[in-house]
Amino acid sequence: QVQLVESGGGSVQAGGSLRLSCAASGYTSSINSMGWFRQAPGKEREGVACFYTVSGRTYYADSVKGRFTISRDNAQNTVYLRMNSLKPEDTAMYYCAAGQIASCDGRVYRDWGQGTQVTVSS
Repeated sequence: QVQLVESGGGSVQAGGSLRLSCAASGYTSSINSMGWFRQAPGKEREGVACFYTVSGRTYYADSVKGRFTISRDNAQNTVYLRMNSLKPEDTAMYYCAAGQIASCDGRVYRDWGQGTQVTVSS
């Protein structure tokens, strides 16, 4: 099992930036994909950005392309989500997840962090 701890959320004004961090521990050698997901009140969970370890490929939701960047520090077993040009519609609880399948479908991810809140005001 993999333990995940997110940090870096907060409140910013529209146009601002935040960087989320996700530190992984435990059975990290089993990880083939890591992703950031978000869920706003009353909305379905959305896969925001995912990184696939074997291929090195990344996936971004259309809503964040060009604004968000997912990156990984292998030595630290940490995944980051850099969020620029934030919009009020980016407001949500953001979750980090680790999985074994190269997919950004949250249903295939087994291990999840506790989440970190991002609030963007207009």
